[in-house]
This record gives sequence, C-alpha cells and structure tokens, in this order.
Amino acid sequence: MRISANLGFLWTEYSLPDAIRKAKRAGFDAVECHWPYATEVQDVKQALEETGLGMLGINTIRGDLDKRENGLSALIGRELEAREAIDQAIHYAIEIDTPNIHVMAGLANGKTAHRTFLENLEYACAQAAVHGITIVIEPLNHFDAPNYFLQTTAQAKDIITEVNVSNLKLMFDCYHVQIMEGDISRRLESLLPIIGHIQIASVPDRAEPDRGELNYQHILNTLGGLGYEAPIGIEYRPTGTTDDDLDWMRNLFNR
Repeated sequence: MRISANLGFLWTEYSLPDAIRKAKRAGFDAVECHWPYATEVQDVKQALEETGLGMLGINTIRGDLDKRENGLSALIGRELEAREAIDQAIHYAIEIDTPNIHVMAGLANGKTAHRTFLENLEYACAQAAVHGITIVIEPLNHFDAPNYFLQTTAQAKDIITEVNVSNLKLMFDCYHVQIMEGDISRRLESLLPIIGHIQIASVPDRAEPDRGELNYQHILNTLGGLGYEAPIGIEYRPTGTTDDDLDWMRNLFNR
C-alpha cells in the first residue's frame, strides 16, 4: 500500500521544498500538506518534479490566526473571504497538479452556518470541476478543534448528499473519527463510496501510527480487502524529529 507524507506535521524544521525531498529519501510515495501559500509555487513545483512525488492535497486557509479561526466556509457573512480562499487554493493546486483540496469549514454552528457551508461548497465544487479537482471535507474532533462546524462522518455524508456532485468527497482521518465515533472498520466499509482520502495517526496522542489504541495493521488489511488502492496519508505529530522514529514504516508498510 502506498503512503503519503503530510508535511504539515512532518519535517517542519525544513522549507516545504526540502521537506518534499526528505519525504522522497525516506521512501514515501507522495506528499500532502496543509497551507503551502507562503512558499513560492515554482519552488514547490521544482521539488515535486525533481523527486517525482505528487502533492495529493492542500487546505484552504484558516483565516485570522490571531482570532484562532480554523476555516471560513461555514462562517456567516464571510462568504467573499471564503470564496477568495477557495480560489487561492484552486490556483495553487492547478500549478502543482494537486488533485484534492480540503475546504475548511471553520468554527460555527446552526442551520444558517449549514446553508452557508453548502453554498460555499457548491461554489468550490463548480470551480474545481473545470480543472478535474476534487473537494474534500473533513470532520475534526472536538478536543483538538472545539466548536468546529463539521464533527462527524454522518454530518459529512449528509452534506455530500445534499450538494450532490461527483467531486465532493469525505476526508476520512482515522484519528479524528476514532475519537468522535469509533467503529473504524465498519465506517470505512460503509463510507468507502464517498471517501476521497484516508489519513492515519495514533490515538489518542496523534503520534507515530504503530502505537496507541488503534490497530492499523487490521485497518490496512481491511482497506486492502475492500480494494482501496489510493495512498494513505500519514498525518502524525512526531514524538521527536521526524527522522528520529520512522520504524513505523517498517512495522506497518514493510518499508
């Protein structure tokens, strides 16, 4: 099974282009990141071409970090900013041939926020579809992301059903889903038709994925049995530097 290094957490002491090179040397098959916008797109493109790795996904911006914002697309009255963030992500994704954009909902609740999120997702999907890009939405757990609008896979499924377009999918982060809902294997099986990307990390500490309360060997075997072939996103916070402990690659992926 192929694996993708999430450079939002891995090799963060390096520039994004150098982190891409580190991921290649470590044996990853692809990369993904959170917010690449501070890095010149040509520098990222050069590193991707040099290594032969693909950048699988990026996120829309969080908003005002001084106010601890965590996305814009469900925020009432912020539609113009949300769509500017979507446009920014699409433009960057086109330049580096990235197939997925995570549109971040933000801290909100209620029916009006739900409608706002749907309308912004409809905009994002329409703009992205022209370029063959998939929009993904990700439920976040309420310990790491208190008051985040999207918290469960059931809520995400309802939104995906309402928007009803082929390029809106679920980002299934096993770490978040285990904390909020559990029953990972059955949820993967039932939600597989709408899953656009899968990520893993240990629970509850979000560290290297070969430890903690989840048996990822079982989960990976389950995915293999379901015929899932896309790269698995490795999105954990290293307990030291990233290079300190890559034994999980051998333990889980025979690398």
